[in-house]
Amino acid sequence: MPVPSKSVDKEILAILEENARISLPEIAFMLNMDVEEVARRVRELEERKVITGYLTLVNWEKVGEERVCAFIEVRTQPQRDVGYDAVAERISRFSEVRSVRLMSGAYDLAVIVEGRNMREVSNFVATRLATIEGVVSTTTHFVLKTYKQDGVIFENEEEDRRLVISP
Repeated sequence: MPVPSKSVDKEILAILEENARISLPEIAFMLNMDVEEVARRVRELEERKVITGYLTLVNWEKVGEERVCAFIEVRTQPQRDVGYDAVAERISRFSEVRSVRLMSGAYDLAVIVEGRNMREVSNFVATRLATIEGVVSTTTHFVLKTYKQDGVIFENEEEDRRLVISP
């Protein structure tokens, strides 16, 4: 087998990003590598926190689970020596929070929160998020429907319009 280069790590990452369930032997086959070498590189990427986790995207509506998602714009007061990091890290610790990102524009942080219903999300914003020291204001936008998430289309109801050809 050829000795893989550092760019192989990027190929492994691209494959895993597309399909986290793919097996190490399948990756090895695709890249013409030994399975042990692929396993070693994946383990190293995990240890270096290049790979930070493996996710399953779930369309909860399909199993009758009601969930409410909200995008919350947060304006904060940057703190000396740490800027926005301290507030962002504090917000990140809440279990309801799915994502926290530093943004350009009128607001500083974009926070995605998930709850069982609108009341639960509203209560989180009013009692836990807005009361954090350094949070100046928030604007909450409730998600009405998810069409695509992380590159995956949730509902693809396009009909197969190909004609059936019989011999």
